[in-house]
Amino acid sequence: MVPIEHETSDRVVRTIVFALPPAALALAGWLAWGGSMHWQDALVLAITYTLTGLGITVGYHRLFTHRSFKTTRPVRALLAVLGSMAVEGPLLEWVATHRKHHRFSDHPGDPHSPHVDHAPGWRGTLHGLWHAHAGWMLRGKDRANPARYAKDLLADRDLRVISRMFPVWVLAGLALPFGLGVALTGSVAGGLTGLLWGGAVRIFLLHHVTFSINSLCHSFGRRPFATRDRSRNLAWLAPLAFGEAWHNNHHAFPTSARHGLRRWELDPGAWLIAALERSHLAWDVIRISAPRQAAKRGSGSRASLSGRP
Repeated sequence: MVPIEHETSDRVVRTIVFALPPAALALAGWLAWGGSMHWQDALVLAITYTLTGLGITVGYHRLFTHRSFKTTRPVRALLAVLGSMAVEGPLLEWVATHRKHHRFSDHPGDPHSPHVDHAPGWRGTLHGLWHAHAGWMLRGKDRANPARYAKDLLADRDLRVISRMFPVWVLAGLALPFGLGVALTGSVAGGLTGLLWGGAVRIFLLHHVTFSINSLCHSFGRRPFATRDRSRNLAWLAPLAFGEAWHNNHHAFPTSARHGLRRWELDPGAWLIAALERSHLAWDVIRISAPRQAAKRGSGSRASLSGRP
């Protein structure tokens, strides 16, 4: 196999990202408990979490992985950069691994299934959840080769360059909250607390929300659609994940631009795509008709903890 692009630098970043945010979260919690958190810090956290979270769900996932809509070259580049600033890996690698997940979902070959190759019983269940949540990222063999799974993106020079510059976007994602903190408070101290909340804490929170799609959303929740895997909808997680937690819906219709298929299923990622479409910045948006949804609905609509499709 062709080596994963910039795998060494990516592993260094992953190690740092795994080690620092928990410590930063503890520090932030201590400061908040002591009354040292201000509205500016909360605003910086909200802005950076929203921008990078939408970069992942709308950019990395719905646009580049599943091609659920088309957009302009500048918007493509912006979404790719925002997704990179979430520090979940270079674009080409992320897309390749997610496409491999869909190809083998919850079957041998799935990079991060909580159900494959794990022992029975509660220990096996916990091991599977850990593997799906974060453990798989510590093993390079579980990541997919972009030369096999992301040939279309490799053919796009803009996306190749953006993916190659992943470490630069990581640093930009830290410079942004620092700059916002300085702008809002007029002080370097405000920039540093902005960096803490909008940098390390934001990375920690967004990572574990994203990781929960792989672990929790393949183990707990409802299954309105019959699929070949064990994907599930987890309503409480959906707002935090910008609609990604309507995961059974997504696996039933992977190319759908909207994951929340019912009116009450909140899907901020779909709202952004609709806004781009109204602004003539998105087109060929893929939507799933009511008859297609009805035809796909299966008998597992109320399955929750059984772990069976």
